[in-house]
Amino acid sequence: MKIASCDLAGRSGHEAGRALLAELYRGETGRALPPIALGARGKPYFPGEDWYFSISHTRRHAFCALSRREIGIDAEELDRRVDLRLAEKILSPGEKAQFDTAPDKRRALLTFWVLKEAQAKKTGAGLAGYPADTAFSLDDPRVMEMDGCLVAVIE
Repeated sequence: MKIASCDLAGRSGHEAGRALLAELYRGETGRALPPIALGARGKPYFPGEDWYFSISHTRRHAFCALSRREIGIDAEELDRRVDLRLAEKILSPGEKAQFDTAPDKRRALLTFWVLKEAQAKKTGAGLAGYPADTAFSLDDPRVMEMDGCLVAVIE
């Protein structure tokens, strides 16, 4: 698995993410980026390739993950404003118990959110309704800080 990030630098998140993907793909395969198709639920993929990717962007940054396995990435700026009332709607009972005892509730909610988004991107299921059927942990090692963001990568 390879992960890359960049500042948007005046580009859209889509443009910056595609540029990162092209860079990662060329670095791993020595080839130009192949065509990208969309699955039935909108998940992008490389038809006929054994490579998988996921892209995420925030207001200021883009992130890309490339792997030989299905993968999902999501990122949120650490300084993003968060409505803590969302915890009631999106967290499973086990996640809500962790959230309730977390010293930094905003960061806790962002942590759960990036994990849920990354999982949804990996599976291609999307986030229909409120994703409260997961069992993530606040100390999940798949969450890291990069470029002032919380980033989750799930293979």
